[in-house]
Amino acid sequence: MPEIVMASKSIEELPGVGPATADKLKEAGFSDLMALAVASPQALADVAELGTTVAQKIILAAREEVDIGGFETGDILLERRKSVSKLTTGSKALDSLLGGGVETQAITEVFGEFGSGKTQIAHQLAVNVTRPEEDGGVDGETVWIDTESTFRPERIVQMCAALELDPDEVLQKIHVARAFNSHHQMLLVDKAKELAQVHPIRLFVEDSLTSHFRAEYIGRGVLAERQQLLNRHIHNLMRFGDIYDATIFVTNQVQAKPDAFFGDPTRPIGGHVVAHTSTFRIYLRKSKGERRIARLIDSPNLPEAEAIFTISEDGIRD
Repeated sequence: MPEIVMASKSIEELPGVGPATADKLKEAGFSDLMALAVASPQALADVAELGTTVAQKIILAAREEVDIGGFETGDILLERRKSVSKLTTGSKALDSLLGGGVETQAITEVFGEFGSGKTQIAHQLAVNVTRPEEDGGVDGETVWIDTESTFRPERIVQMCAALELDPDEVLQKIHVARAFNSHHQMLLVDKAKELAQVHPIRLFVEDSLTSHFRAEYIGRGVLAERQQLLNRHIHNLMRFGDIYDATIFVTNQVQAKPDAFFGDPTRPIGGHVVAHTSTFRIYLRKSKGERRIARLIDSPNLPEAEAIFTISEDGIRD
């Protein structure tokens, strides 16, 4: 993506933004000029109770202060791609499936039935992200939005013991927030941006992405509203990954297909919105004992393939 240059000006210094408007914008999650620069006029007008013309002027002023880039040639983008980091999963086979590990500046979605290993991988990534680059980490910290009360610090302790890491130090680098509904879940992304101003957040975990949306918006009558909110939420996650060079790792639930007799009996929740915005999609399924099978079903540059890994007390391994 084009290089993003953060501005030194504050929101209050923009023309048309007074103290009251600035407070409303910050409450709605527009905490810096970058957030304003990439906002839509209608969204800004709604949250700040402004006219769309005024909102458009504020957005244009923010864009003048922040270089959000324009067209670039492919060779420049190729060079920039070299700055993308890869975070190890702990399994060489799984890393190879993903082209070397879980990418920063990308959304990696894993879906599968309960017990398939989705949350286990998330725990392992939260440990691995704290390690230096030579050990497959990125010297970073984790934000974890927990929608199903699945985060277990005891599991982190086990994984740290296997890698001879100090569990207290690792746990201090994992920032967990329980999301009680979809609205709260969306607001926590903005709180994570504030956290990223003072901590090197390089991994953003949502476990799970769709559970609240699925539970709160039931029936075809509210399907369009659910998908719009989910779309906005995922794009906020994408923007977080781009700005902070972070890995976005989300888990997803599955549901039975009507034609389950033919082929794979499960499909991920979220429809086309999630399918088109996830950079990498991995389907996990159980095998014998500790073994799990991961199938990469969607990627912008990698072929469909499978990898076998294990989940033990030590964590994710080959």
